[in-house]
Amino acid sequence: MSGRTRAAALLTAVVAFGALLVPSAHAAPSKVPRTAVLDGVRLQQTRARLPRDPRLRHALAALTARADAWLDQGPWTVVDKPKPAPGGDVHDYLSQAPYWWPTTAPTADNPWGCPYVQRDGQRNPEVDSGTDRQDAEKVFDASYDLSLAWYYTGRRSYAEKAGQILRTWFLDPATRMNPGLDHAQFIPCKYDGRAIGIIDFSQSYTSVLDAQAILATGAPGWTPADRTAMTRWNEDFRDWLTDSDFGRQEGAAANNHGTFYDMQLAALAYATGDTALARRTVLDARARRIDPQIAADGSQPQELTRTRSWHYSTFDLVAYTRLAAIGRHVGVDLWAYAGPDGQSLSKAVDYLLPAATGAAAWPHPELEFHRYAAADVVHAAADAGDPSARAAVPKLEAPPGGDLWALRPAAEQLDSIAG
Repeated sequence: MSGRTRAAALLTAVVAFGALLVPSAHAAPSKVPRTAVLDGVRLQQTRARLPRDPRLRHALAALTARADAWLDQGPWTVVDKPKPAPGGDVHDYLSQAPYWWPTTAPTADNPWGCPYVQRDGQRNPEVDSGTDRQDAEKVFDASYDLSLAWYYTGRRSYAEKAGQILRTWFLDPATRMNPGLDHAQFIPCKYDGRAIGIIDFSQSYTSVLDAQAILATGAPGWTPADRTAMTRWNEDFRDWLTDSDFGRQEGAAANNHGTFYDMQLAALAYATGDTALARRTVLDARARRIDPQIAADGSQPQELTRTRSWHYSTFDLVAYTRLAAIGRHVGVDLWAYAGPDGQSLSKAVDYLLPAATGAAAWPHPELEFHRYAAADVVHAAADAGDPSARAAVPKLEAPPGGDLWALRPAAEQLDSIAG
């Protein structure tokens, strides 16, 4: 998910008010959410504890601050970008490679200003204003925050806004996105799209799946027709991931792209009722992902070669810990797996602990170190029974806006990175 950088001052302003927040009992859904990553039973138990747990109410203040900020934003749609995707269909999702720039001024005959050339590390502002990527991230974040806020408070306005955002982006015929990513991370005049662009969705779309599951427990304004149409969209997207050339290429990726692909596919399979595919994907990740990607000492060699090695080490573990969470639903304990050289998810998290707790400097290249980036993956390991991670939790640095693990125990990407 995109980095959470909302101002900490906003949290401070609402904490006093948040101490008074309790869920509306008459509006509380009775069904357990059939979430793909989050544990629905745990959500229900947490909501029941809210009235008597000051720590949870403090976290709820941060969550509702996020939700309140979304109420007067959006909805967003793929059809309002300045130029359509290369195929000409405004309903196709479009994102752009961040470090490629036009060499001429745009004209009617050459609207992109082609040819494009690479300026490594220099972010082209077109990426943010001329394509769908930032709006998609807002859809992911907003629907998740609003759905969770409704679930814990029962406030109708949160549910209705979440439903409006999802219907506009995915369902309404005039504004919906086509369920595929043929034009993600395109380079004008060079590539109409690239397989690596799938990560635009795989890093965050599982939060949308969980938002849909939460709303399906009885949210006002989220109708049976909405649920049916959303399931159909998810089935089409799942099939695109498994059957398209780009999907197969991304599934074959050897680094975090492959991990996120597996996580997204398993979540989509579970959400659409294909538990056999979900289970098979999690099981295959043991030898296919953990064995080659995590070293015996817990390091992730492919991520350590990056200029932002801390970011990518934590980022890859966001995918792994969410995949492990999906595994719980289909009878696979990914945390218990150990590779032929002793590789495991717990070892990978433990490798981060000295830097995550501030006990030692991160010994690898990192252009922009944020200690809090590891907070969620350490929480996940602690919940899975890792004693070193449990001991580290009190020493973690809270991310901007507060630590929401108690309310949404599923790892998020807590620091942002351009491109």
